Amino acid sequence: MPDATTSPQARRIDRRLRSQPSQDGDGVKIQRIHDFGGGLDPFLMLDELGSDRPDDYLGGFPPHPHRGIQTLTYVIHGGLTHEDHLGHTSTIHAGDAQWMHTGRGIVHSEMPLTDSHGLHGFQLWLNLAARDKLSPATYRDVRGSEMPRLGAAGAELIALGGRWQTATGDGVSGPLDALAGDAAVAHVRLAAGATLTLEASAETLAVYVFAGTLEVGDEPVTSGELARLGPGRTLTLTTRHGGEALLLAGTPHREPIAHYGPFVMNDMREIEQALADYRDGTFTSG
Repeated sequence: MPDATTSPQARRIDRRLRSQPSQDGDGVKIQRIHDFGGGLDPFLMLDELGSDRPDDYLGGFPPHPHRGIQTLTYVIHGGLTHEDHLGHTSTIHAGDAQWMHTGRGIVHSEMPLTDSHGLHGFQLWLNLAARDKLSPATYRDVRGSEMPRLGAAGAELIALGGRWQTATGDGVSGPLDALAGDAAVAHVRLAAGATLTLEASAETLAVYVFAGTLEVGDEPVTSGELARLGPGRTLTLTTRHGGEALLLAGTPHREPIAHYGPFVMNDMREIEQALADYRDGTFTSG
């Protein structure tokens, strides 16, 4: 019988993206992957913040607006303090996440904190469907203790949101249950020699490796690389020396995407309206 990586249902890599150095906010240095052309729909962008040098990130992200997206921020080391115009104030630490549905508009700030390992975290942008782009803004934080885990020999999956299930039928659902595009997000850790096989039939499926090297199917993916998977029903991850990754799964909106800075809408007329609303003070009203 074929093994998990050669089964006709096994998903194989059909595209690779390498993160690129960038900066945002007040000079925060990041590694970024983005695709505003729909190639990762419903996902738009993934930023990795990681440094043991405070000068690389302590300027943080002063108040700024968003419209038309959701953001999901997940911290491995250090922390982030969030404040927004709706009055939400929250600090997340290692293992915690915060989710923001920007809808019509939100103005927020994110200021980094450090621990003995510096700062390491991620921010993921998810596109909102056209019907939701002008919906009310909301915010939620989730503690690491609220995130269920799936375990196998030398492998662990931490479910931030959505449904995840192993090939043997064990399943968990992450606490973030309103991700755009019916998305699911998880953090996977594999020790040396470990294997994890998941049921994974979502149309969009991607693996972002951020530590070590993982074999996705039977192809190596190194740290800082995102692999998008082709069609199938199962995903097998293996590693010789250990590695960690974020898993992203979702359903494409298949709608036009117009992007300008912190705004993501469906056409440039809507982008121009967002800019006008921000200038005249009506951005967060209505």
